Amino acid sequence: MSVSIVTVRPEYATGLEELQRICFPTLGEQELMKTEHFLRHCEVYPEGEFVALVEGQIVGLGSGFLLDFNFEHPGHTFNEIMDGGWYSHHNPDGEWYYGTDISVHPEYRGLGIGKLLYQARKELVVRTNRRGIVAGGVLPGYPHYRAQMSVYAYMEKVVAGALWDSTLSFQLRNGFVVRGMLENYIEDSASDNWATLICWENPEYRG
Repeated sequence: MSVSIVTVRPEYATGLEELQRICFPTLGEQELMKTEHFLRHCEVYPEGEFVALVEGQIVGLGSGFLLDFNFEHPGHTFNEIMDGGWYSHHNPDGEWYYGTDISVHPEYRGLGIGKLLYQARKELVVRTNRRGIVAGGVLPGYPHYRAQMSVYAYMEKVVAGALWDSTLSFQLRNGFVVRGMLENYIEDSASDNWATLICWENPEYRG
């Protein structure tokens, strides 16, 4: 199987909305990015949005934009920071790449496509000399444990390797670290609306 990672183009927009709906069935409607949003991304920051193709079929997406992020005041929601999917907070001179989405079609998971999308982001960040990548990482495994422990205890166990979370554990394996927690970050019953604030710092950054 040959996987191609390409930057977004207008003709992908409808297929990317379909991918969102397949990958995130529990996500609130206002949190889903739709065709019109992806068309806007083609205008705002096309080089920051990566599409995974297998034989011309869209099977994955890595989306994001640039901004200056203040880690001393990190609180935000997903909808706020991406402005409902319009990416109006994109700053071409921003020092951080904010990752809004990494998604892989369920039939193509476990084949390394997610890792390729993360790698494409890192290569962009290094090539354009940004400080790194920041994102809100949901916790789809937490609802299974919320009767037993707090979300903070769950996150700590995942970071320590005592529990596996399908999203956070994968991000940790790809070099991200947890910088905090984001309450009511996103309307998503699968993660009980919680997310971790994760960060990958560019080791080649030149100030």
